[in-house]
Amino acid sequence: MDPRNRWQRLGWAVPWLLFQVFPVADLVSTPRPALVQVVAAAGLVAFTVVYLGIFGQVFGERRDWPRVQLAVVAVLGVGLAVWLGPAWAGLMIYVSAAASVGLPQRWVWPAVVGAAGVCAGVLAAHGVLGEVFILPVMCVLTAFALRGMRQLISVNSELVEAREELARNAVAEERLRFARDLHDLLGHSLSLIALKSELAGRLAERDPARARQEMADVEAAARRALAEVRDAVSGYRQVSLAQALAEGRSALSAAGISLRARAPGRPLPGPVDAVLGWVVREATTNVLRHSGARSVTVTLRAGDDDVRLTIADDGRGGDAPAGTGLCGLAERVAAVGGRLDHGQGEGAGFRLTASVPLSSPVEASPVAAP
Repeated sequence: MDPRNRWQRLGWAVPWLLFQVFPVADLVSTPRPALVQVVAAAGLVAFTVVYLGIFGQVFGERRDWPRVQLAVVAVLGVGLAVWLGPAWAGLMIYVSAAASVGLPQRWVWPAVVGAAGVCAGVLAAHGVLGEVFILPVMCVLTAFALRGMRQLISVNSELVEAREELARNAVAEERLRFARDLHDLLGHSLSLIALKSELAGRLAERDPARARQEMADVEAAARRALAEVRDAVSGYRQVSLAQALAEGRSALSAAGISLRARAPGRPLPGPVDAVLGWVVREATTNVLRHSGARSVTVTLRAGDDDVRLTIADDGRGGDAPAGTGLCGLAERVAAVGGRLDHGQGEGAGFRLTASVPLSSPVEASPVAAP
């Protein structure tokens, strides 16, 4: 435990020790038997130690009610005040302070009123209530002050916990985003590298020139993947629809799959263009990995309020369940207010459709082309 925190917590209690001037002065100046002096001094020391302990517990890591300590403070305070007279009646201010910070709300004010009553009773019994009427009033005022202070500390603690929770959520969200980005980036690039490497191996003997070209493409894809991963780590990576279509055409062509598509005629808003680029990338990766398709058609239709991108193949995908890639892609699309649908295409194959709202009207740009 940090010692500074311990002293800071006790700092809330120390200012009220000012009222112990009166019992200490009475202990020194009033002639009493030695045994009485010793017992009174020991009782005052024990009272003070337990009182400070209540504040250390209430404002420390433990938040349970200090029942035993409160009982000790109450018994010692009442006993010393009744036994030794008006100079010790100020101890009831400490009892009131301890009750205000250590008891549940429903018990605070009965305890405070009781402490003020004992204080007033001791003063009245010795005929000095009119002279030091401020002491019972101080019992109530002290309780108000410390109760408000405890409420402020409690609210501040909740705000700190909420801020820490928000920070943890932000870190978790960033980790999920980064994992999704790496999956999308490396899944596509590594699939392309594996495919072209396999093709180069088959061509190595019968067409060395074509094999060298394929290996050059592998090198280029690996360098591009490395650059994209670096950009993703830096947080500046962006994928455009046109770029994703060009990369998809290259990857699918190497696998003997035709891609019927063309880039949009007019630029789309940045976030829309980026998310549609990720849709094309994920769809291309899934076609290469799972579909067994021979052709892929990409269609983009933009209206006044939204844009719809559909990617369909003629493979064996059918109504496949969503994997990690599609789940991450659905999160991307949902983040810009869109929706991702997938299922069996017309007749056969797999169809992936992303509908994304536009921030400004964009004219229709069909991209299905022979």
